[in-house]
Parts: sequence; C-alpha cells; structure tokens
Amino acid sequence: MDAGTDEFLRGLPPWTYAHAGLTRLEHERIFLPSWQIVCHVNDIAKPGDYLTFDLGPESVVVLRDMGGTIRAFHNVCRHRAARLLDGEGSCPAAITCRYHGWTYTLEGALRGLPVRESFPSLDRSAYGLLPVRMEIFASFVFVCLAGEPASLASMWGDMAADFTPYQFDKMQPLAPMYYEDWDVDWKVAMDNYLESYHVPIGHPGLSRMFTPDYDDQTNLPTGIARGIGWMRERPSSKWSEWRYQAMVQGLTEHLPEENRRCWRFYSMLPNLGIDVYPDQMDFFQVLPRGPGKCTIRGGTYGLPDERREMRVLRYLNARINRQVQAEDDDLCRRVQRGLASSFYTPGPLSTHEVCISQFHDLVRSRIPATLQDVAPAEL
Repeated sequence: MDAGTDEFLRGLPPWTYAHAGLTRLEHERIFLPSWQIVCHVNDIAKPGDYLTFDLGPESVVVLRDMGGTIRAFHNVCRHRAARLLDGEGSCPAAITCRYHGWTYTLEGALRGLPVRESFPSLDRSAYGLLPVRMEIFASFVFVCLAGEPASLASMWGDMAADFTPYQFDKMQPLAPMYYEDWDVDWKVAMDNYLESYHVPIGHPGLSRMFTPDYDDQTNLPTGIARGIGWMRERPSSKWSEWRYQAMVQGLTEHLPEENRRCWRFYSMLPNLGIDVYPDQMDFFQVLPRGPGKCTIRGGTYGLPDERREMRVLRYLNARINRQVQAEDDDLCRRVQRGLASSFYTPGPLSTHEVCISQFHDLVRSRIPATLQDVAPAEL
C-alpha cells in the first residue's frame, strides 16, 4: 500500500517531539488541566508531614494538618512569592517562610508575620495559602491545577476494583521517591509505556518470565488502560528471574491465586503509569523538562512484611525492573535521535499500539497544530 493512502493509524509528526513552543502549550493545555499523582497517603502519615510536587514552574505542597486531614496548597508565600518548602519532611506545627518569616498554619491560614504594624490595614484572612484541587484515589493523593476534569473514580470506573485485593491502603513506602532525567521528550517515554509490541524484542527478561499482554488489554474512553502479563510455567534461564518465579506465589498467599500469577500494568493519560505486582506496586510519572527532555518521577510501595524471604523477593523484583528501565531508557533515546532525521515520516501503528493512538488523539484535540506535518511558523 502507499503510505500516504493506506488505512493504518499513524502517530504524531516528528517535529512535535522537540519543539519549545509546543512544550509551553502542552504545559498549559494538557498538564495543568489533568490529574497528577503526588504521593501515597502513608508518605505523609503524621500531622505536619509534607511532600512537594513540581510541575514546570508550578509547585504544590501536600501535607497532613494537625487534625489528620490531607490538604494541598500552592507552594508559594503570599508575600513575595518565595518557595516555602522543598522535597519532603515534617513541619512541627506551622509553615514559616524563610525569606520574611510569614507563618501559616497547616490548615493554610496566615497565622502571623514580623513587624505586623508595618502592614496597617492587612486582612490576614485574605492572605492564606492558596488551595489546590485534590482527590484521594486508591490511597494516592492527586492534584489538578486548572480546569474541571472528571473525578478519578468516574475515570477509572469498575477497573478500580482491580486494586482491592492488593490492599493499597495498608501499604508503606519501600524507598524514597526517585527522579531520573532522560534526554527524550515526555511523549517518547509515554509512547513506550503505552504499548507492549516492543516487549518481546526490547525486554527479553520480561519475555522469558511473562506472556505478552496483547490479549489482556483493556482501554477505557477516559484515558485509562490496563495490560496483564501472565507468568510462564517454564522457568526463566536467568537466576534472578527464575528465583522470583519460584518464590512469588508462596510468599503472597493473601492474594487470590490468579493475582499471584501476573504482573498488571495500568496507565492514565497524559503521563501516569502504575505497575502492580504480587509483592509490591509502584507508580511513575513522566514530566516534561523542556523540548526533547523529561524527568521520570516515581515511588514504590508494599505491605509491611519483615520476612527475609519477602525482602529477597522484592530485591529480585527491583533487579529485574532496573534492567527493564535501562532497556527502556536506551530504546527511547534511539527513538529521540531517529525523530531528528529529515527522512523519517510516521510509520503505521500496530493494533497492539492502540493506546498510543488514543494518547496522540488527546494531544491533537488539545493542540490542533499537532495535526500539521510541519511545525507552524508560530505556536
């Protein structure tokens, strides 16, 4: 067939993967109006515990107040815009700006400020921290900085019931939040996660351990998708993989039998991945870091379990997935370099790449300029 007239679906044009003007529009039209995961509720388990989340120039602080309620605020002082908190930690009972000492309660109210008399008509009630729209879903805290997206419960629908046997609410962080800088556009990284077509070639370890999830994919019109890889009966030839295969079912008997035999992969557009294993789970989030660059942010969680065997199992899981991550990093870099070729035009998408088509349709709907084969003169 002629590539210009065949009926195959095709991806975004190459220019969209390294364009400064497009990056700005993506921030405004795709990221700000979307739900963004921040942390697990048990990352901020005690009153005063906080964790910050940066999205481009925006920063949000999520914290647990003195009454135990989780709140989200813009992480900026109402006086002269200083960033209030960094990373994660604990505030004893209030948030104090390090610039001029303006102090806020954990409920967001302006409690006090030095030299109060120098602001003779100041109404403190008008200068509390600005709240951010927040929802807790599956024991994770999400925020949205603009617009009115549908609730997370309505977006996930019946698929949310998948998480029930794993007891996310009882999980604890297994390691600090991690950040990795990749020299690829955020869309390249998401394209990679949204399809399993590359797994048999690109991830030989996963192919030794699991069947392809082509026949176990579910895509919801709300931008939620699921794939399931089933553990093979034949042990892998690699020791870390066959040891994991041999140990996992006996150490996760709190789960139904079928959940002990599979790894589950979920995505939520525009930029979230959730991996659910019998022994633990993780999330990762792909954040733009400028044209052609992104940051991978993620966390890992598991049920409290002091058994030595469980520690070994989770070590094996991490070892296997570090290799997968390294393979994905390499594959995505190869794509990013190839997209710079003046001779490349988007090839046909497989029926196993339907989630990419859904993702690209989202980008096109929010930014119609991406329908053009060549970058417009102005964006």
